[in-house]
Amino acid sequence: MGKAASESWDPRTWVLDWTPAAAATPRGLGFATTGDRRMPLALAAAAAVLVVGGVAAHLSRPDASPVAGAPATAAATGVGQSPPGGAERIKRTLVLPGAAELGATLLASGVPAAAVQAATAAALPELKPQGEIRAVLTLAVVDGVIRLDRLEASNSDSSGVVVTPAANGGFTASRVAAQLSMRIIVRRGTMDADSFYSSAVAAGVTDSVIPDFAKALAFDFDFQREVGVGDAFEAAFSQPINASGEAVGAPTLLYASLSTPAKSATVYRFAPDGGAAEWFDGSGRSIVRSLMRTPVDGARVSSKFGFRVHPVLGFMKLHKGTDFAAPTGTPIYASGTSTVLWAAMKGANGNLVILKHDNGWQTFYLHMSRFGDGIAPGVRVAQGQKIGEIGTTGRSTGPHLHYEVHVGGQPVDSMTIKTDAGRTLAGAQLIAFGKERDRIDISRAGQAN
Repeated sequence: MGKAASESWDPRTWVLDWTPAAAATPRGLGFATTGDRRMPLALAAAAAVLVVGGVAAHLSRPDASPVAGAPATAAATGVGQSPPGGAERIKRTLVLPGAAELGATLLASGVPAAAVQAATAAALPELKPQGEIRAVLTLAVVDGVIRLDRLEASNSDSSGVVVTPAANGGFTASRVAAQLSMRIIVRRGTMDADSFYSSAVAAGVTDSVIPDFAKALAFDFDFQREVGVGDAFEAAFSQPINASGEAVGAPTLLYASLSTPAKSATVYRFAPDGGAAEWFDGSGRSIVRSLMRTPVDGARVSSKFGFRVHPVLGFMKLHKGTDFAAPTGTPIYASGTSTVLWAAMKGANGNLVILKHDNGWQTFYLHMSRFGDGIAPGVRVAQGQKIGEIGTTGRSTGPHLHYEVHVGGQPVDSMTIKTDAGRTLAGAQLIAFGKERDRIDISRAGQAN
């Protein structure tokens, strides 16, 4: 098909020249049979060109910006003016890498610079600087100029803002609150030959809750010596979900269980009286003991308590503690709530921390590469608090923690000593715990493999 010589091939003129017939009769696919008979597909193509690929053309048109020397108006700049009801509207949904990309996205969509500046100024205060932004743009083409009719921008947690033109020539912003719900997710697996971490990841456990899992069971298991290939574990964690069903933010571990041929343990997360969360077994007894079995995560036992040939001195000598080998810089934790007696270099011991516990016991931590922040004599530390990092200071053949437990001034095997049991919930606290335990168990049963 040809085109009359008097007609323009510029797609912008197709939009500007075309107007629907006043009394068109629907026919065929619903297009007018009288008035201008240009193909509807050409109109759609022209609209796409205007919105996506015609930004430069529109910004350079004489009617898309004020005449030199004349005052800028809302009609010329596209700022804050709602388009007529008959204007063509185009809706676009985009996912931006961050809020900082919003202005460039509006410009690339053909919105005049003045409108972009006003709209982003209204929207950005309600958008998080980090994380993806979902933006829904409603654009209108009026007299060949693209205008922003509505902007919906939301953060990953579904909170955000709706920006619309205002009567004063700017834009108004309406804040949108987050719409989050909690979903309990259950994952089950068995230990592989590599590590608990790799086993948990393979089972679908979110990596951020794996350290919490290990700490929750640290009083019942030595993960380096007592857990092996084929041992079964289960984790249940709550995950915030936005209105679109997408995971938002970090999950929280609610339940952990581990079974070996020798023993098994199950713990539930619960916050008595709305205070700090703790771990309890199914009967409501706290799993907290006076001492943690292992004061460092992810280490292997390189030397046990007892007599041995000293690796440096070369003669038989009582090894008064347990050695945990791990890379330099690995965190070392206080095995129990206590007071710092010593935190300094001490000859062959290297950087040494000595803690005195409430029951009179003392624990020793040798060969540290550095001390934890604020660790000094007289300072009170909580169980599980970082007190230093693994190193190889003093008389040492490699990076490791030499850990000792002294009872009545005498060293004992930290791996076999019995520790005090934790408290047991009662009364209203026990009833509340039972409800939380049952809620978790119902979710676990509903996701049985």
